[in-house]
Amino acid sequence: MAAVNLVAPQGDASPTPGTREEAAAPPGLRHYVVRGIPLLAAWAAVYAALQPAATWFAYRLLGLSPGTRLASAVEFFVFESPKVLMLLLLVVFGVGILRTFFTPDRTRQILAGRRESVGNVMAAILGVPTPFCSCSAVPLFIGFVTAGVPLGVTFSFLIASPMVNEVAIVLLFGLFGWRVTAAYVGTGLLIAILAGWTIGRLKLEKHVEEWVYQMRAAAPDAGPARVEWAERVRAGIDAVRDIVGRVWPYVLAGIAVGAGIHGYVPQDFMAHIMGKSAWWAVPAAVVIGIPMYSNAAGIIPIVQALMEKGAALGTVLAFMMAVIGLSLPETIILRKVLKPTLIAVFVSVVGVGILVVGYLFNLVF
Repeated sequence: MAAVNLVAPQGDASPTPGTREEAAAPPGLRHYVVRGIPLLAAWAAVYAALQPAATWFAYRLLGLSPGTRLASAVEFFVFESPKVLMLLLLVVFGVGILRTFFTPDRTRQILAGRRESVGNVMAAILGVPTPFCSCSAVPLFIGFVTAGVPLGVTFSFLIASPMVNEVAIVLLFGLFGWRVTAAYVGTGLLIAILAGWTIGRLKLEKHVEEWVYQMRAAAPDAGPARVEWAERVRAGIDAVRDIVGRVWPYVLAGIAVGAGIHGYVPQDFMAHIMGKSAWWAVPAAVVIGIPMYSNAAGIIPIVQALMEKGAALGTVLAFMMAVIGLSLPETIILRKVLKPTLIAVFVSVVGVGILVVGYLFNLVF
């Protein structure tokens, strides 16, 4: 009997072109567009139905009596929670795409060698779409300084990036509207520009730890020559998974506290503590806000509820900026690269800027 060869020919072992390789290829732009249009339409329909759904949930499903404190708090929470999270999904997706154009390394290359005045403005603006968190403060600072970015320009970026970010913008727009959002973004960028410019004028380079200047700048990562739009869309989806996945508990916790204030704190109660007539309210808000550890997702819903109960706009903005812009963890981490004198100047200059914004808004609005 002839032997049967059970071993396939070598050529058959390799996958046929157009089978496995193509099946494993990531979807293209058309795939995302075809699925994205109906998803966007569904998003708009659900968003439009949130208020009637919250009213039905509180008064029909739960049977709460209109006008009671509990009913007011429940309706606030049921309406604001999905509204803010839905806005967050949409804007974070868009910012995720935008960040494919402005990576930290690309930002460093743009700012390297810029004059302080122009550099401060560019750094503050680039700080908005560029990824940043307290844990990355030290490597970003070292990368900027060793690449030749002036100290004041570096600080403009470090101030603007956490203070004026996509989470803060979405929450402010969803809870306050465009007027307060524009005021916060404008004044936040102005503080970052002026504070960075002031620090640059003071010539405080000697108060940076010596070992920082001894480090060699890392070679810039040029990255791929061309990024396809399908890759940018995937970056937006990844940003939603990462950012929304991390901040949603803070959003719900902040809205829950805000709902409690909305339902149970008497109207105009906060006017005596954080109102325009209390001259000491703004500095007190800044002093209380600096050591607090929170982010925009946790603090903004509380701020909105405080305003409903009579707190002045300038006071709550000052409190919010102090919590977000002068984060205690970031300040502690920066001690690795900054001497105490420069840290004190940084906190003082930004703190004074926040005070001015608080009093100005209490005077104008």
